[in-house]
Amino acid sequence: MHTSEPPVETMEDWLKSYPSVEGNYGHLLLEQKMALAPGLVDGLRPYFESAHLDAREHFHAQIAIDLHPDADAPGAHACYPNCLPPTAQHGLFGEVMAGLLTEVYQEKFVGGHSWTVPIFLFRYHADVESYLWTFARDADRARQIFGRFGSDFIGLSLGDDGEIVRLIAGEAKWRNRLTQSAVDTLMLGDYEDEEDEDGERVRNGRGVWFEINRDMPVPHGLRQLQRLLELRAPEDHAAAILSIDRAIALDGPPLPRTNLVLISGNGARRREKGDPLIPWDECPEEYTAPHDLQVIELVLDGGADLIEQIYSSLWRARPNA
Repeated sequence: MHTSEPPVETMEDWLKSYPSVEGNYGHLLLEQKMALAPGLVDGLRPYFESAHLDAREHFHAQIAIDLHPDADAPGAHACYPNCLPPTAQHGLFGEVMAGLLTEVYQEKFVGGHSWTVPIFLFRYHADVESYLWTFARDADRARQIFGRFGSDFIGLSLGDDGEIVRLIAGEAKWRNRLTQSAVDTLMLGDYEDEEDEDGERVRNGRGVWFEINRDMPVPHGLRQLQRLLELRAPEDHAAAILSIDRAIALDGPPLPRTNLVLISGNGARRREKGDPLIPWDECPEEYTAPHDLQVIELVLDGGADLIEQIYSSLWRARPNA
């Protein structure tokens, strides 16, 4: 299970927050205020190790290498998630941050719900397993990895009896440079080849808004989460498991839901502090789903270097560790 407490003090030192809530729409702009330093990586590492532990145990067992192989052991170069290519690590970073930011800033989210992330869904990434199987046996077979299907993360709001009263389903996207053009393409889709009747370029509408609007009321990730709870902690989460049973029934009432969109990356070169790329004062008109919406913009400086340092350090031997 994911058991690490969120590093609240590290987050407060690292990021400046600009929260707003209007009706069923929340917007949270987060800007880096602490320079990249070993202390930041050290503060974030336990949470990232906890988030990836289930998948690490699963994948290492599947590809037949030790959980913590010696440096000269067969397959030691193929440890998850350290060995994944940078593009894959950028995606994983966004998914972990979706959970971390939800837990740290939940009081500033729309609805004011209490959220917990009992476990991450990283083991349900079939192409990672395929990649690791081959890479462990042939270190020259590095390649890019296809993304995981479905929600990037699932969080839960639990009642006093342990049953789920609400879920939060997240989409996390990383872009090396958060320009307005890059975010518009991400949210609205690429430009069509043809112009409209006024000669204006038209987007194809196949971006994040399209995907989140058409998602099923009960996301597939909720079933995946249930299977992990059954495997990892069936007694501790018995009430949550039962409430998922009711929610996933084809004729059952779906759980109340909040949608989360996290966009992270390095700020544009000429960006002014406090400037968002997605409107904060009213819900974007492109969002048509009936659920509450929470948007997070995470603006970094040297974000790719931070990701590389985090993922290269996971489960590595450290002084006094």
